[in-house]
Amino acid sequence: MEKTEELIEIKLDHVGMTYQAGDKEVVALTDVTLDIKKGEFISLLGPSGCGKSTLLRIIANLIDNTQGTVLVEGLTPKEARLNRKYGMVFQSPVLYEWRTIRKNVELPLEIMHISKDDRKKAAEEMLDLVNLHDFMDHYPNQLSGGMQQRVGIARAFALKPEILLMDEPFSALDEFTKEKLHEDLLRIWRKTNKTIIFVTHNIQEAVFLSDRICVLSPHPGRLSAVVDINLPRPRTQTMKGTQEFTELVTKVRNSFEGV
Repeated sequence: MEKTEELIEIKLDHVGMTYQAGDKEVVALTDVTLDIKKGEFISLLGPSGCGKSTLLRIIANLIDNTQGTVLVEGLTPKEARLNRKYGMVFQSPVLYEWRTIRKNVELPLEIMHISKDDRKKAAEEMLDLVNLHDFMDHYPNQLSGGMQQRVGIARAFALKPEILLMDEPFSALDEFTKEKLHEDLLRIWRKTNKTIIFVTHNIQEAVFLSDRICVLSPHPGRLSAVVDINLPRPRTQTMKGTQEFTELVTKVRNSFEGV
């Protein structure tokens, strides 16, 4: 997958976030500068309190940064959101129990007043993408946790966003399910060529998935390192037993500061 300087999609320039807590100011994030290329898989990695989810939410226009600037293809995060450039996947898929799987995937299209036929076609296409076509008429409580999270991914892709933002989407799942979803996500990423920004606190997960890992350290939250992950693609679970993988995990772990 070719990534060049001409294809920078997201530019973060000295981004910071300060909250007011009573009479005190709390610095959640400070001085983050980063360029993210189109089609890149980036992980934001760090312990609790390092600002990784805060940074993702700033990019998504769920909160406004208090310092610095964010540009998405030259647009502000709000403009990018209004132009439907984002899809978002959270830790919980937040599915409506009374709607079938297909109807859950159709929901953002319904909100956007897309026609019934186009909604149905798009939802079925996305469920094919995540290998859940045979479950489209089931209800969420009939699916496993991993399958529900795949529904969340399908719903995020329903509006055909250019950027997929994922906030610790697999952290509540068991290791076997998580490994399968890692492979599913990489397969979908290769097929769609979307830019993915993935928040995690799991070093091995970040190394397995990413092109680059942005290591954030706390007190205050800051970007302490960017580590290139040059493992060949497609990635396989057997890579986790190699010396190269182990060395990358160690390199990432040693790049944390002030933890």
